[in-house]
Amino acid sequence: MELFKNLTVLSLEQATVAPYLTFRLAQDGMNVIRLEHPVFGDPNRFIGGNVLNEERMNAYFLCINSGKKALTLNMADPKGREIFYELLEKLKVDIFVTNQLPKNYEKLGCAYDLMKKIKPDIIWLGLTGFGPDSNEGAYDPILQARSGLMELTGEAGGDPQVLGIPLPDMGTSEHGYGLLMKALFKRAVTGEGTRIDLSMFESTVSWLTVPIALTKSFGAKISRRGNTHEFFCPVSVYKTKDGFVYLAVGNDRQWESMTALDMFKSLAKEEYKKNKGRIADVHNLNKRITAITEQHTSEDLIKLFTSITVPISGIKNVEQVIEDPLVAKRILSSTDPKTGTTVTLAPPPNMTPFLEASDRKLSFPPRFGQENKAVYGDILGYSDTALAEFKEKGII
Repeated sequence: MELFKNLTVLSLEQATVAPYLTFRLAQDGMNVIRLEHPVFGDPNRFIGGNVLNEERMNAYFLCINSGKKALTLNMADPKGREIFYELLEKLKVDIFVTNQLPKNYEKLGCAYDLMKKIKPDIIWLGLTGFGPDSNEGAYDPILQARSGLMELTGEAGGDPQVLGIPLPDMGTSEHGYGLLMKALFKRAVTGEGTRIDLSMFESTVSWLTVPIALTKSFGAKISRRGNTHEFFCPVSVYKTKDGFVYLAVGNDRQWESMTALDMFKSLAKEEYKKNKGRIADVHNLNKRITAITEQHTSEDLIKLFTSITVPISGIKNVEQVIEDPLVAKRILSSTDPKTGTTVTLAPPPNMTPFLEASDRKLSFPPRFGQENKAVYGDILGYSDTALAEFKEKGII
């Protein structure tokens, strides 16, 4: 908690990739301030149900913006840029994050070289679809399509599918998180700031470790395969008497343990002793396994395979995941002081000291321009008259 509490993050953010990254930084206890255009704001504020019965606080926005503050500022206006530079100085900003298109960096005054003149040790992170030399727009599904993720997802012979979560968005956020930590370490050692340019496309393609290596090096043809594994068998979804389980036999010793069980002894064939033989007959073997598993309940199969240390799980829906004992004790929450509404939030990848100290509670997602008066008035020293004028002119 003490380690990050004095760090200030200013983020010109919208949509998912930058907001999820700064949400992770807020979970470390950093002072995160999101900047939005005073007219348009973050489009995600309008997405999802209007659960609070007020504008710009729709359900989709509430998921990854807790623990932050919010300012509105038109940085394309000369006075807006002047105020922006005042923020850098007076808030002593440590990290700046943006997912604006590169062509807007100079126009908005947030290019690294401009900001470095004011805050020489600034850590600057630009998140783009395809790198700082490209102004091509990028939405998560487009990146999934171009990166090969959709080609690898879905049933064999079926249509390509998008993932159930936006991995290009959130995966890039995680990569950005790691790069920021490296930059903070560099600054602690050398006193120097850093410019980081992170491409969502490059981030996404980096997850294709096995497909790229085997395709380019050895001529493998890798495509979607449904629930079965490319290299291990049996690894798939199997029907049970009352649902489905996912079973993953990862080596020959586990297969031997499985076929030592009375119900699977009929599968203890010489040609199946090695993974190579099982993969060679994966379709038929999976049919034989299903013929057995569908005679038993999911609970009985889970108990049985757990007893011989072979990985297995029921196929849980989101409600069941939330109630999982390992999840329930790490779930986060955020309560609105205005309406009393509590939003349940996904657990962090690891429990930070800040979250432990706050009993896993974060401040409620900020309303549009919520901190304008406190920051522009109390910290920057602008009078109420000046703020009213700025608002009238569309500067804030």
